[in-house]
Amino acid sequence: MNVEPLSFMEAIVRRVQLNEQDKELLKQEADWGKTIAPQMADIFYDYLGRDEEMNAILNAKEGRIHRLRETFIQWFYEMFTGIDGWGKAYADCRWKIGLVHVRTGIGPQHVVPAMAVVVTAVGQQLRRDHKPEVLSDALSKICMIDLAFIEQAYSEALLQETGWTQALFQRLIAKGAAQV
Repeated sequence: MNVEPLSFMEAIVRRVQLNEQDKELLKQEADWGKTIAPQMADIFYDYLGRDEEMNAILNAKEGRIHRLRETFIQWFYEMFTGIDGWGKAYADCRWKIGLVHVRTGIGPQHVVPAMAVVVTAVGQQLRRDHKPEVLSDALSKICMIDLAFIEQAYSEALLQETGWTQALFQRLIAKGAAQV
């Protein structure tokens, strides 16, 4: 299976029901997003730093945590702008982020809870700043789109490593689920 990022994103956008009103609201609040991005990065990396495995990954190379923090701030802001209106550039960027997570050895067991920390922290900040609930909904949808890219990168890595086809992978999942 070769992921085509834009097609993948279009499917996920439909699944999470990100609509034009969500996108417009995110764009309108981009300055707010840029303002809170450093605070969200602090919360995110404070959370990850308390995990022994993640702390080792984050600090494996000199200056990595600083670079990652700057990357997080950019990523967070891009959720509001969509880079190119949530088109090809956005999809390509999010696919690359997913691949980096896989290459770096950050497992799904870390990514999903970390995204939950982001969603929770943003929700709290939204309430403090008296932002509309629909903004929280739109941001949650974007976070789930970005999370889907990371999760898909794990599946792609598994298929490449094993040589399995997508059909075999889906069959194994279905058979395994039947055993549970």
